[in-house]
Amino acid sequence: MAHCMRVLHGQGSRTKAVLLEIQERCFSRSPLAAAAAQVAMSKFDKEPLPYAKLTENLKIVKDRLGREMTLSEKVLYSHLDNPKEQDIERGTSYLRLRPDRVAMQDATAQMAMLQFISSGLPRVAVPSTIHCDHLIEAQVGGEKDLARAKDLNKEVYKFLETAGAKYGVGFWKPGSGIIHQIILENYAFPGLLMIGTDSHTPNGGGLGGLCIGVGGADAVDVMANIPWELKCPKVIGVKLSGKMKGWTSPKDVILKVAGILTVKGGTGAIVEYYGPGVDSISCTGMATICNMGAEIGATTSVFPYNARMEAYLKSTLRQDIAAAANEYKNLLTPDDGAPYDRVIEIDLSTLEPHVNGPFTPDLAHPISKLGEAAKSNNWPIDIKVGLIGSCTNSSYEDMGRCASIVKEALAHGVKSKIPFNVTPGSEQVRATIERDGIAQTLRDFGSTVLANACGPCIGQWDRKDVKKGEKNTIVTSYNRNFTGRNDANPATHCFVTSPELVTALALSGRLDFNPLKDELTGKDGKKFKLSDPYGDELPSRGFDPGQDTYQHPPADGSSIRVDVAPTSDRLQLLEPFDKWDGEDLKDMTILIKVKGKCTTDHISAAGPWLKYRGHLDNISNNMFITATNAENGELNKVKNQVTGEYGPVPATARAYKAAGVRWVVVGDENYGEGSSREHAALEPRHLGGRAIIVKSFARIHETNLKKQGMLPLTFANASDYDKVQPNDKISLLGLSNLSPGQPVDCELKHADGKTEIIKLNHSLNEQQITWFQAGSALNRMKEIAAGK
Repeated sequence: MAHCMRVLHGQGSRTKAVLLEIQERCFSRSPLAAAAAQVAMSKFDKEPLPYAKLTENLKIVKDRLGREMTLSEKVLYSHLDNPKEQDIERGTSYLRLRPDRVAMQDATAQMAMLQFISSGLPRVAVPSTIHCDHLIEAQVGGEKDLARAKDLNKEVYKFLETAGAKYGVGFWKPGSGIIHQIILENYAFPGLLMIGTDSHTPNGGGLGGLCIGVGGADAVDVMANIPWELKCPKVIGVKLSGKMKGWTSPKDVILKVAGILTVKGGTGAIVEYYGPGVDSISCTGMATICNMGAEIGATTSVFPYNARMEAYLKSTLRQDIAAAANEYKNLLTPDDGAPYDRVIEIDLSTLEPHVNGPFTPDLAHPISKLGEAAKSNNWPIDIKVGLIGSCTNSSYEDMGRCASIVKEALAHGVKSKIPFNVTPGSEQVRATIERDGIAQTLRDFGSTVLANACGPCIGQWDRKDVKKGEKNTIVTSYNRNFTGRNDANPATHCFVTSPELVTALALSGRLDFNPLKDELTGKDGKKFKLSDPYGDELPSRGFDPGQDTYQHPPADGSSIRVDVAPTSDRLQLLEPFDKWDGEDLKDMTILIKVKGKCTTDHISAAGPWLKYRGHLDNISNNMFITATNAENGELNKVKNQVTGEYGPVPATARAYKAAGVRWVVVGDENYGEGSSREHAALEPRHLGGRAIIVKSFARIHETNLKKQGMLPLTFANASDYDKVQPNDKISLLGLSNLSPGQPVDCELKHADGKTEIIKLNHSLNEQQITWFQAGSALNRMKEIAAGK
């Protein structure tokens, strides 16, 4: 304060306004704000915790709204680029936000960094990281699989490593762990606003942050210091009462919520958990719940700051962040009486363990009813493989609770009846469970400990025990179970549940086993019933960090060379998409009319295709290969409307592109649900697509389409989907007058020559319309930089 007084007295020639500004800055800065400003966001960052600035913004917004606010609103609105003037209306306004950081996994980082390179900017503007977790295939075990991945993907890893160093992005090497666990252990903090190029980014909500999955083009915006745009989400409140006990785990909360809301019930909303039951859930348990919120289409999910988060921060050596959060609880917790758009109430004391599936994560079954449902639906009762871990359930607590079950079973001479795979979420968790004997206990059970990576959860699984097309059942503690997701076998029935239930079901090998009441037979022939699982929330001796796998970017990377070989089949520099020519899109051909569920996995398959994520032309050969053609009910077989011949979807699209034929896709409900992969938008654009017309979109995919200059349109009347025939010609009229909130006229020209006009809605705002006109958001960014 004395220094501030000296500054004031020494500025006689300055204007009164400047003096008052300096005075306000000096005297309004409390010791608390000053202390928080000295705490870095992480041990890898020099940027301070933003609590002081967020609190200032929150006061502005709260004075404007004049009401109590939810936690989601507090964190989101306090990150507004212009809190004084921004329109704020849930479900309507487009918010312009300033996220604190960006995180990218290696599969999506390739395209994100290629786009950033195309922007011509010298360095990222916000703290950003790349995490190598998606390209490691599970074959035989952690060490060998990791070594093989490093060899197979060395070109991609080298590109990401050098691009990160050149442009100021931190690089987590292969073997570090899964992006979401690395974020939770090192970067997440209460009140954080982060975007991540992976749909399960919401995992960070377990530590009180708003962490939102996006496409790579959104990440480029933030890294380029452009305000990030998000449609103002509604807020769904989940009020938790009671206390979990016995076999019930945090996973059961989100499995129950998924059953209530379905895979699209959270679309356009943040799911916010609150109530007295919250305090009975560990920080990593809260992360599990938020992680799988992606499966209900939610923008993100979040928990309020509490003592369980404080304990986790301290255990991960972030005591200073915990201390600052304790002082800013008003920012990090909801107001009493805050308004929610919908409230769901769950009593944890009566919540039964759940198993969801197959083929969709919202088909919820209490464990007591699973066996009956399996028999009535003719699902395979015998389980072929059990898998635990992944970004959803690989915490120290998860592994410890599974180990307690295993120890009891081993005491009775019983091991897993089926192959059992364990995926540690991070190098820190792996090293700690090794040190504490948990990993060995799981090996004694018959487990294979895989690499610290996504592995089978995302289809990186070289599965050998069943043939493609063979009907079978697997049970996992993962988050997603769409058809063919884990092993590329459409006949695999995947069920998701808690790691504890996966372990118990592996002991019996059957879906109709209920550990809450059923008995097992020990080696001595005697019956025994499993005790309730238990495990330490956090390691009593602290975490073992394991191997150092992080590379910090140099202060100046301008001299570093990033090579992309023209002959590479893994990486390809991007060429700008063509601009809109100003004319209506007339007489477009329908490439495919999709029937039923069409996730981003259906549009751009994962598994073996992940290796081409940095090469747009090569990966485009997977476009729509697992989507169901409404014309014939077949996969990857569509009619070329020019030649009359049937062929694969990508080849047909390429033929249209070569002939100058513009095309559209027609789809069903919640089109593009699932993964955030922007390749599902890039590929149709690259191969000549102009519009996607569906009943409804999943949030991330709709935004990805807009970013790439595609028109994402929805039927004003959902029944008009049935009017569209695969051999129709489609015209989009009046595009020169395209404007927010105004429907687009669509002319359907049928094969018999008859025409009819239907209405199509869109959610494009004025800025997004300029993306369409420029050919892409990246094109528009360059236009702005050039002063156009």
